[in-house]
Amino acid sequence: MKEENNEIIVIGAGPAGLAAAVRLAELNKKTKVFEFSEKVGGMSGSMKIWGHIVDFGPHRFFSSDKVVVNFWHRYVKDNFVMVKRQTRIYFRNKFFNYPLKPFNALKNLGIRNSFFSLISYFKSKILPLEEDGSMEIWLSNRFGYKLFKTFFKTYTEKLWGKSCLELDADWAAQRIQKLTLGGALKNALKLNFNKKNNHKTLVDEFAYPNIGNQYFYDELKNFVEDFNKQEIMFNSKVSKILIDKNKVIGIELSNGNKYNCNWLISSMPITSLISGMKDVPQEVISAIKKLRFRNTLLVYLLIEGKDIFPDQWLYIHDPTVLHGRITNFRNWSPDIVNENGTTVICMEFWCFEDDDIWRMQEEDLINLASKEVSKIGLIKKEKILEGKLVKIPKCYPMYERGYKENLNIVIEFLNKIDGLIPIGRYGSFKYNNQDHSILMGIMAAESVAINKSPNLWEINTDSKYQEAGDSSDISNT
Repeated sequence: MKEENNEIIVIGAGPAGLAAAVRLAELNKKTKVFEFSEKVGGMSGSMKIWGHIVDFGPHRFFSSDKVVVNFWHRYVKDNFVMVKRQTRIYFRNKFFNYPLKPFNALKNLGIRNSFFSLISYFKSKILPLEEDGSMEIWLSNRFGYKLFKTFFKTYTEKLWGKSCLELDADWAAQRIQKLTLGGALKNALKLNFNKKNNHKTLVDEFAYPNIGNQYFYDELKNFVEDFNKQEIMFNSKVSKILIDKNKVIGIELSNGNKYNCNWLISSMPITSLISGMKDVPQEVISAIKKLRFRNTLLVYLLIEGKDIFPDQWLYIHDPTVLHGRITNFRNWSPDIVNENGTTVICMEFWCFEDDDIWRMQEEDLINLASKEVSKIGLIKKEKILEGKLVKIPKCYPMYERGYKENLNIVIEFLNKIDGLIPIGRYGSFKYNNQDHSILMGIMAAESVAINKSPNLWEINTDSKYQEAGDSSDISNT
């Protein structure tokens, strides 16, 4: 065992942790970075299979925050493409635009369903249901129960494995706050009657590194390692957080090695962070046990053919299948595609660690994915050539009703520990996009650089999901 002194330690080399380490390097502050896995990028990274480069699900870059946009551009430079976004909802053998476009949605629903959906919508405006903090009531009051049931219920319950009545309205408020039927109608009419309105937004297109999302994180890694004159510590499991008199003093790895520090920026799961501490109050232990994460199973299928479907990804609302989203990597950048006449798709299944599907063998999951994608008519089974499984634990923080009360107990406890800064999707227990996590890392670094503890808990809690920014901010920066 060895012991080493460091001023600043960063746990995790995903979007938040790497952004923190890079920004600190830009501010001439050295760090030591520990990463549990063997590469950087976390679930926003990429891998190469069958001659194609694929990401771990769809991870486009967009942000209306100039700080994040400028940071991204400093390392990606000109090595990116602007992708014309097409994402749709697949429901009842029809494709609905997403974000929802009223005329497309009403046409696909048919006259009868459209009529009753509009009646349900107007009823929700005149006689809204009493808010109870649940996602179901929040969405029903916003869109009407019939549209909620059609466009949100099935997908949401696949993702979380819970009834929408058991889920907190916070998730919907953060992810789709700006999406309203009235607003969508207004925008549709504006586009129809004002032909000069051709200003693109982040809904219309997004930025993406030419050779996959991993490129951005590898560039960050290179910058950090060059500045610190040492490599990131991969395959390093942090088992203990060392604290003395409410001041963080270091970490201990599973191999027994200790590393001392004055500042600890942690993007490890908040549940693991607490479990690695001594003398945690019982109230905090009880609260942290009630905070859960949802896992993801990614099944990649190699498909014979090129023109599978034109979308970057599809949301699968069909209740007869378990998967909820399909990404088609051929529609992202031409530089990630093997030009041998094949396409790679990624099908996403979500579960808890004690679910049977999480314990299924790779071959069985590939067979399940193959059957489901052919069942809904997207791809003929005989066109599926190969498959590969990737398991990602603790992907999504669970927004179960009552989670805020438990999270606030944990936050209050962590705020009393001097020098400890939890960040990122895992570390702050927030459903961040990569831009939110990058912003958290940047802000944490800038605070540490002036020896000040930041308050990052409010990032991505203002109910403003950043979909409406000007895409020229990205393409012309």
